[in-house]
Amino acid sequence: MGVTPDTAEVIDAPRPHQAYSNAPELRREMHQVLALGAERDGRQVRPVSGPPVDATAAERVWLLRRAALMDRMALDDPGPGPVGAAAQTAEELVLHDRRHPGLVAGPHHPDAITLDPSRRPYVRQEYAAWTAAGRPGT
Repeated sequence: MGVTPDTAEVIDAPRPHQAYSNAPELRREMHQVLALGAERDGRQVRPVSGPPVDATAAERVWLLRRAALMDRMALDDPGPGPVGAAAQTAEELVLHDRRHPGLVAGPHHPDAITLDPSRRPYVRQEYAAWTAAGRPGT
């Protein structure tokens, strides 16, 4: 839950079970996120099956899926390491979305959800919106 800086309205981000209801099983998602990272870094060639990929959108998908994976892992193990990793990857998504606001999928800009400094509610909003939109950019 957060507050918009201009209006102080309360914003409800999806609860984890709602945001990740259609997410792959953690182990499978971990492998897929690692593969996306390898493609991103040039360590693995992207299969050529479909239209060319927009690099900025592909970067965002990787950031989003990685942040969601870390959030889910922190929900399973709320220790300082997993929670810190979830907050760090969420912040990386927020920074990307500030630079590319046209890629924000959910109803609220990344700075609208401010009560939770970890930015994890923003990740949940964006993952749920991305899933609802049919996982564009993958």
